[in-house]
Amino acid sequence: MSESSSISRVALKKITPDVSAAMGSLHAAAVSAAQDAKLEPELLELVRIRASQINGCAFCLDMHTRDARGQGETEQRLHTLAAWRETPFFTERERAALALTEAVTLVHDGRVPDAVYAEAAEVFDENQIAALVWAATVINAYNRIAIATRMVPKS
Repeated sequence: MSESSSISRVALKKITPDVSAAMGSLHAAAVSAAQDAKLEPELLELVRIRASQINGCAFCLDMHTRDARGQGETEQRLHTLAAWRETPFFTERERAALALTEAVTLVHDGRVPDAVYAEAAEVFDENQIAALVWAATVINAYNRIAIATRMVPKS
């Protein structure tokens, strides 16, 4: 359910350029950590899309599904990502990353469960887990920025 508004929202980059630049630097550092940890860019897009689905961020969903398609992601997997547990379309690594992403995104529900972390630790090393946590944290922050300022997807 959407809520329309005629209230003009703040342009964060214009009003707080230093904070916006710091957020961009955090994003760049998280991407660099993921590259150093040898995490697949396609996996990171799944993480970004899944967190954005949970948060209901249309702007980020539009951006990251476009990016995922550009990296060769299939429509079938994109369409079923919200129900990834119910499909055979995702690898063990992807499933562990998605479960970790969901736990980080929904941390208010009671922490990241040990079982979720243990599952991730079976298929990712410490550097990769750290990079996944940062990727999930950054997209969650971007989701909140986009939602709070009502950023509109490209048409």
